[in-house]
Amino acid sequence: MSNQYLKTALVAALLASAAAAQAQKGETVKIAWIDPLSGLMGPVGQNQVKSFQFFAEKYNKSNPAGVKFELVPIDNKLSPAESLNALKSATDQGIRYVIQGNGSSVALALVDAINKYNERNPGKEVVYLNDAAVDPDLTNSKCSYWHFRFDADTSMKMEAITTFLKDQPEVKKVFLLNQNYSHGHQVAKYAKELLARKRPDIQIVGEDLHPIAQVRDFAPYVAKIKASGADMVITGNWGSDLALLVKAANEAGYTGKFFTYYAGVTGTPTAMGASGENRVYQVAYNYNNMGGNMDKLADEFKAKFNDDFYTGSIIHIFEALTNGMAKAKSTDPLKVAKALEGLSFKSFNGEVSVRATDHQLQQPLYISLWAKADAKHPYSVENTGYNFKVVKAFESYVSSTPTSCQMKRP
Repeated sequence: MSNQYLKTALVAALLASAAAAQAQKGETVKIAWIDPLSGLMGPVGQNQVKSFQFFAEKYNKSNPAGVKFELVPIDNKLSPAESLNALKSATDQGIRYVIQGNGSSVALALVDAINKYNERNPGKEVVYLNDAAVDPDLTNSKCSYWHFRFDADTSMKMEAITTFLKDQPEVKKVFLLNQNYSHGHQVAKYAKELLARKRPDIQIVGEDLHPIAQVRDFAPYVAKIKASGADMVITGNWGSDLALLVKAANEAGYTGKFFTYYAGVTGTPTAMGASGENRVYQVAYNYNNMGGNMDKLADEFKAKFNDDFYTGSIIHIFEALTNGMAKAKSTDPLKVAKALEGLSFKSFNGEVSVRATDHQLQQPLYISLWAKADAKHPYSVENTGYNFKVVKAFESYVSSTPTSCQMKRP
């Protein structure tokens, strides 16, 4: 074999290798966003669509995989049935990535439908990127190879809440008020289990469930809370169900504290206003005035939309996808799903990783408290003059909870 032939073969191999390394470069990846854009929870969805589009634009300028993202928003009206129609519409269009997060009942329906679709359509698989649906079953008994969760689940957040409450002796009586669907049930379940273990002296003095996104007047629920003598309410409510609850509590003169999952979500900050100062806590993977690039992004988003960016899992999703596609050297969902397993990357809240056993993102969590903006914490949420100040940070291992997932892999 001549030297010239060897050189030619070597060059060809190198070119082929380079082409393979950038196989996905320049591709447009369509993502179907399936969440509410109408009804009482519509304002939350509208904020999140803007947030996804804002970051898609950022990542389209530069990302490790060299791909472009196109978001296709579909209003599911917070309905599992509408969501399944939206999924069919997406797959009919050849879309192979789906994002959803508002409502674990929707998430559970989507996981089941995507599992069945992928079994019937080898080579056209769909990956589900979950930005906010936090029912622990999604990464336990209902775990799926095709589902990845970038928020912390209900049990992880309650682990952080109860670890914090362990050192708050003034809290003696708790009322549990939640939405009557899977997430609300899980909040109540884990609150009772973990408080019994860490603070057995705390009394659960009341518990109630209400229909999701249907209650317009929470005065009757607040009356029960006041009558119970609770000095704290623990609630997983979000959107209008939390904003209207806080509003009713303020109007009724309830002076107890709230421990929430979603007090920073559209509408609730305005409902809290000055009345919520030093009374409303939130457990989350981010908070206002985190510093660094997050503050710049929050300010830029506010200047562009006169709205607040709060769904930080959007950044996790784009980071994971672009790094996963670069690692897989492909945008094919089957290959990307494999590349996402065990993936670690530096995010706004530190080092995070996708746990391979159940596809649950492991990440730090923070307890923050609604307080007046000041020179050190200048951001004004919903232009209220208030924001969330961190009072406790938990490393990933503190809030991490075990999984019973027995995943079937293709």
